[in-house]
Amino acid sequence: MRKYINHFWNWYEENLRINIGIAAGLFVWQLIHLSWLTTDIVFERLFSSSLLNISGFWEYAIIAVDYTEIPALITVSLIYINELRQGRDTNKSILFLALLNSQWLHLFWITDEFVIAHFRGEHSNFPLWLAWVAIMIDYLELPVMYDTIKKFFKTSLT
Repeated sequence: MRKYINHFWNWYEENLRINIGIAAGLFVWQLIHLSWLTTDIVFERLFSSSLLNISGFWEYAIIAVDYTEIPALITVSLIYINELRQGRDTNKSILFLALLNSQWLHLFWITDEFVIAHFRGEHSNFPLWLAWVAIMIDYLELPVMYDTIKKFFKTSLT
């Protein structure tokens, strides 16, 4: 088994630029989701009016973009796992892995549907602050996203 793991990491490092590029590309798609979350959901909750009222095709487009989060989480996690494996930037890598993988809690427990329903007064089983926690979890990926994009440009220059 160790042979296959070592083979994977050797391949990963030989193709580091493309691997980071794919991860960054998938991750950048999440900016679309975060923009929608801010302008449609959060803005409506805070100001009783939405900046975007997305429906139809665009609503399905946002849903499709949201599904790219799972491969983004996996591919970006590999970047920081590789850095930990090499002993580089260990504190930062651990922090970014924690920020990044807190998204799983949001994906499978405190979903966007939960947040939307809570903000619109359709749920009362859980406290409202839990919906705000879910939104904050979504924004925890921003520093990781910035660092991933920065890593891509650094690997492109070398």
